[in-house]
Parts: sequence; C-alpha cells; structure tokens
Amino acid sequence: MSGQVRILGIDPGSHTTGFGVVDLEHGRLTVVAAGAIRTGRTDALSERICRAADSLRDLLKEHSPSEVCLERVFQHINVHSALVLAHVRGALMLEIARAGLEVHEYTALQVKQAIVGHGHAEKEQVRSMVLRLLAIRSLPRANDVSDALAVAICHAHSRVMRHQRSRRGQG
Repeated sequence: MSGQVRILGIDPGSHTTGFGVVDLEHGRLTVVAAGAIRTGRTDALSERICRAADSLRDLLKEHSPSEVCLERVFQHINVHSALVLAHVRGALMLEIARAGLEVHEYTALQVKQAIVGHGHAEKEQVRSMVLRLLAIRSLPRANDVSDALAVAICHAHSRVMRHQRSRRGQG
C-alpha cells in the first residue's frame, strides 16, 4: 500500500461529537487533529443538528480526508436519546455524502476488537491503547476524542487488512 491516506474518524453524540483525523502512510498512523464538536444541551434539536453538520462541513474542508468512518450505534437504552442520536448521525452522514465521500461504519464491538483485542473492553482500556498506538501522551476529553480516534484506527487496520488480502489474491 503506497501513498498517504487521510482518515477522519467520528464518534457521533447528541451533545458532543468526537472527531479524530489521522494520516496512514506505509502502515504508520500520525495524528493530524482531534477534538469535539459541542452543541448546546438546551438548544433546540434542529439547532444542535445544524451546528453539528456545519462543524463537520468545516472539518471536511479544513482537513480534506480521503476516507471517513463513523461509529455505528445499534442499541440504546433510552429511546428518546437513540432517536436524537439518529438525527445527528443522519445530518453527519449527509454532510459526508455531500463532500463526495463514502461512509465506513464500525460497531463499538468492532472498534474495541481492533484496538484492544476483545469487544468488551472498557473505555479506559480503549483510551490507553489509542494513546499507545498513536504514540501520543494525552488527549482532550477522553471518551469523545479517544473513541473517534479509535474508530479511525479501526478503519486504518481494516483498510490494511483488505489491501493485504487483495495482494495475496493477486500473487
């Protein structure tokens, strides 16, 4: 696999959406940017969705990722929270599609498996491995940002594995 690939990982949230931008080159990952999109907890849902979408549009323009991946949420205890999150995810996916990019989705189980080695890892284990895999010392707001970077790492690993399989099939 040659060349550099810029990956934007997103951990969507109804109030805080984590993001992480990494470059994958020759099997090595480098952090470009990481942070969180925050919306007001008391703002109307339409305002929160708009702010999240606008912020993502700005991130896409600023960092020009070639691939975008998103954590897939498939279960939620609170039905109202799940619906709000679904609206936010839909707005984010729309912005990604408008940018002409494909959305790659991974479940939390897949992300934890790729990062820690088993799907039932705790948040702190994921955060610790993200720091180690990216060779960085600290991250802002542990859960949102480290989860977004974990999604990006998961996608990078998946991408490398697909490339290796396709090379074996050609040889």
